[in-house]
Amino acid sequence: MTKIFLLDDDKSVLSVLRMIIDQKDLGVVCGTAESAEEALDELQYMAPDIVITDLLMPGTDGIAFVRKAKRLLRDTSFIMLSQVMNEKMISRAYEAGVEFFIRKPINSIEVINVVQNVAKKQNLQKTVSSIQNIFDSGSGAVPEQDSFEVERERNEKLQYILQKLGITGEKGCDDIVTVVNFCCQHEESLNDMTLKEIFARFTDSPKSMEQRIRRAATAALSNLAHIGLNDYGDELFSEFAGNLFKYEQVKKEMDYIQGKSDQRGNVQIKRFIAALVNECRN
Repeated sequence: MTKIFLLDDDKSVLSVLRMIIDQKDLGVVCGTAESAEEALDELQYMAPDIVITDLLMPGTDGIAFVRKAKRLLRDTSFIMLSQVMNEKMISRAYEAGVEFFIRKPINSIEVINVVQNVAKKQNLQKTVSSIQNIFDSGSGAVPEQDSFEVERERNEKLQYILQKLGITGEKGCDDIVTVVNFCCQHEESLNDMTLKEIFARFTDSPKSMEQRIRRAATAALSNLAHIGLNDYGDELFSEFAGNLFKYEQVKKEMDYIQGKSDQRGNVQIKRFIAALVNECRN
């Protein structure tokens, strides 16, 4: 069960959040606080999976609180409540470690979607180590192939995601489908394999395959960055920006698009593939 800690100087907000979390079975509220100072005293003993914090509070504000709390809780995800949704503030919040936003006044549907997205991302992080075995370690017997129906459903979901990311026309899209399907089928059994070795199973030119995938992933990063520039609260941006890529890299890409920097965001192919595998398996 996901443990959630709530921080807001408004008791009515805490009550509404608790009610939504309880009624929709999003997790268990393990504690609440009405100030950052009070929360910092309690958090290190509770080790919650998720902290939902207000932005504007007397004394220490939400961004400063997240910076301090991240030092205590390395594996905790932070969601921020805010009436203010300007680019500068959101950028500061992401840099501090905030992963998602919930707008005030609180909407139950948004709370449900955001908390579920964060829980999904945490599941990804928990399974990344096993998925990484595909790239970094082990050999053994290959399990039986997936049934036709399971493979068909997985392919449909993957194609839907790639379409949403706007990269179905990229040459590397077919390569991504091939590698993701392979990883879904052989997650537990392959060891001591690098990306090059995996790509070599499907082509005589693994470097070219890697380049095609990287170009497609870079296009997805650029598309998400454009979406974020138009609306940080966009559902597609919220769901995939922090799962497929690191937020700091998305921010770099956004700065590049705006002409604020000459450096583009970087793509980590392992993270990108692992995230897609996790999406297809859920």
